[in-house]
Amino acid sequence: MKYWKQMWSACVLFPLVACGGGNQSNAQTEQASVGTDSVNQVVETILARRSVRKYKPQPVEREKMQTIVECGVNAPNAMNRQPWEIRVVDNPDFINGVTELYKKEQPKAAEDPNFKNMFRNAPTVVFVGRDVQSGSAEFDCGLLSENMMLAAQSMGIGSCCLGSPAAFMRSPAAAEYLKQLGFSEGYELLYCIAFGYPDEAPAAKPRDLTKIKFVE
Repeated sequence: MKYWKQMWSACVLFPLVACGGGNQSNAQTEQASVGTDSVNQVVETILARRSVRKYKPQPVEREKMQTIVECGVNAPNAMNRQPWEIRVVDNPDFINGVTELYKKEQPKAAEDPNFKNMFRNAPTVVFVGRDVQSGSAEFDCGLLSENMMLAAQSMGIGSCCLGSPAAFMRSPAAAEYLKQLGFSEGYELLYCIAFGYPDEAPAAKPRDLTKIKFVE
């Protein structure tokens, strides 16, 4: 049992340590706190993360986004093929321009008085592309994205993984903007993630712990 607790702790700590979230000494300190009365910052970050859908207008500083995406690319992935590409956009002209096209296709969206852009009003958007030849790409990109969202949470930055805006980006109406992202040949946009400073504090939604079972 002690062995498995140590292994679990190491797996939880790895993402933030790998992307510069702490040195070896700090990692050992965090490991020692698992299962004790001390607060484990990694576990706390995971349990505190929420999907944020309301943001303050200022974009996330680029040096912070650089740290966030570096945490992403340090995610585990099959055979270290890293079957992803990342594009970070904080240019209002891009975000507002593609939003105008979206509003023409989805006029009801603009009826919301709080609607500013199609990315949940986020000022910074990360677009994640996958290698279409990789059978593990979707799984690997999921790990990449979770690393980014947890890193953002640890820095006081909110996030929300978005599927519908990515679907619009892949449509003929947004072809010009998709081209601007410059994904390599053989890669396609999988989804996007909104990032920004939260302007809301969503409550935790219930989780069904009955779906967890230990097999003897």
